[in-house]
Amino acid sequence: MESSLLGRVALITGVSRRKGIGFAIANQLASMGASIFAHSFSRFDREQSWGGDPAGMELILSRLRQPGGRVEQMEADLGSSEAPARVMAAAIAAFGHVDVLVLNHAYSTTQPFEDLTAEEIDRHLAVNVRGSLLLVQEFTRQHDGRPGGRVILFTSGQHLGPMASELAYVASKGALHQLTASLSALLIAKGITVNTVNPGPTDTGYADAEQHADVLRSMPLGRWGQPEDAARLVGWLVSDDARWITGQVIDSEGGFRRA
Repeated sequence: MESSLLGRVALITGVSRRKGIGFAIANQLASMGASIFAHSFSRFDREQSWGGDPAGMELILSRLRQPGGRVEQMEADLGSSEAPARVMAAAIAAFGHVDVLVLNHAYSTTQPFEDLTAEEIDRHLAVNVRGSLLLVQEFTRQHDGRPGGRVILFTSGQHLGPMASELAYVASKGALHQLTASLSALLIAKGITVNTVNPGPTDTGYADAEQHADVLRSMPLGRWGQPEDAARLVGWLVSDDARWITGQVIDSEGGFRRA
């Protein structure tokens, strides 16, 4: 097994809550020896029904430093067109280079189709698609061909079943899904693999009691996915064990049964 990430640097977006997938990924990669640059946008979480992390970023960063590696962090709204370049520049200033880019961030809202606005569509595309593409571009520019170049995108289950109340989100995540093969073909010559993860229903605190129970009935293992489930998959994909895997969209849903 070649799962060590010692000497490598991972930039992970959307690290702002201990219940979130981003934190679980950062913790997983730190435990594998990677240095971590964590992107956050805490204000977004504070404005949502699930709220921000009550302990704040200092405790989050302290937890990520427990394996003994170096961890740096930056707040930025990736819906701003200049934010991706600033985030990558900050990571390079801190560590000199970035080996692994994990694009976990997402803007997501639900609304009836009749109420969907141009502004909401644009916001989803700006954060989820433009922000991701520009970060991959900046990552590619700084990558010098050393072993371990990895890009991980995140999609949802829109390709497996309808998500009728989240059409703007579906459009943005569908775009990332469709970009996977083309980005992989473009970047493999530079020694960078590109894969996309669909983590399935994951218990990050966003679901109310009724939604939680409804999804649970469709989970044959008797539980929701946990952030650590996605983190273990990402840990493998960015390790040398997965160096032959690229251009794949991987559904990791625990057998989730759609109606």
